[in-house]
Amino acid sequence: MDERRASEPAEMKHSTTTDRRESELVVTRTFNGPARIVFAAWTTPELLMRWWAPKSFGITFISCEADVRTGGTYRFVFGHPQADQPMAFVGRYLEVDPPKRLVWTNEEEADGAVTTVTFEETDGKTHLVLTDRYPSKDALDAAIASGSVSGYPEQFEALDGLLTELGQA
Repeated sequence: MDERRASEPAEMKHSTTTDRRESELVVTRTFNGPARIVFAAWTTPELLMRWWAPKSFGITFISCEADVRTGGTYRFVFGHPQADQPMAFVGRYLEVDPPKRLVWTNEEEADGAVTTVTFEETDGKTHLVLTDRYPSKDALDAAIASGSVSGYPEQFEALDGLLTELGQA
């Protein structure tokens, strides 16, 4: 396996996998780039705005405020051509351990998930595991039915593109 890995082109893209567990959605992906750079893409507002909003959703990222520290808050504002008003997504950072782990709340709805993202670097690549933990199976079912959690593969493709632009992939 190491021989195959050594012969892979540097620009090789990785696939996103999604696994549903009772009240959790677990999404994994490996990125070509060191954990510190991938972590920065998740925690730097200017970088987040370049990859976070899935283009297929038809939304635009209007503003991003992120006080990325334990106890800090975030506010992401999106616009959609069919919406009269911008949509805001807000929450708190429960844990920030650069460049290994981020945990935050999703407080725009009463049954929002707590999201945990881990970043594990091996040989200059970062294996990312994102877990959305909902308060109940029904809350996860509702999120899946709404399509709100379907954008991760597209988002992660955009993050791959950003890492390439930054010269990290």
